[in-house]
Amino acid sequence: MRLDIVLLGLIIPVISVADQTCHYQSYRWNTLTRQAEFFESVTKSYADLAPHEIDNQTGCSVCIEDQRQVIIANLKPIRVCKQIAGQIEWILNMSIAEGFQIRQLRGYHVGRTRGEIDVHGRRTKFSNHSFGIAVDVNSDSNGLYENCVEFGKQCILRRGGDWLPDENPLSIRGDSLLVELMKDSGFLWGGEINGRQKDFMHFSVSGY
Repeated sequence: MRLDIVLLGLIIPVISVADQTCHYQSYRWNTLTRQAEFFESVTKSYADLAPHEIDNQTGCSVCIEDQRQVIIANLKPIRVCKQIAGQIEWILNMSIAEGFQIRQLRGYHVGRTRGEIDVHGRRTKFSNHSFGIAVDVNSDSNGLYENCVEFGKQCILRRGGDWLPDENPLSIRGDSLLVELMKDSGFLWGGEINGRQKDFMHFSVSGY
């Protein structure tokens, strides 16, 4: 099945900083306690945004002003980066129309859950969700696993529910229409990322 969708990598908008104010709420993930902490609410001028607060590929920042609400079937609306909102809305609704059931969705959600660890054990880099360029689908049936270079009994479930693609219709299969459409649109699936993690609920530009 071939679909002509504009590749995410070709969208490079320019943010106007004139008289714009940025708002976002964030937290930091502590790798020692395995808990979210250091919650904060940020208000600042767009002109004062640091490079790490802006996604280079889409131009969307961590600011809620850069996010657009999308409506997927009868689910609670989510926010995603305004540059990809139309694509995400179409892909998810098309997948539902073709028979895939979606029960949970997560989009824009700002938090430092990646990157180097500071002296307190906290992560220092914003996640892809922080820019609205990642979507989690059916987290209760598509878990995040560690020690999982290849999926097997050695994989340790850290978040979400068991991934059972041959038993649970809510689990995402690698050959599903959802994965195909996401890839055609420039996204990678977390179930196919290299390394010791597999995140079967997750779609983003990098897969992480």
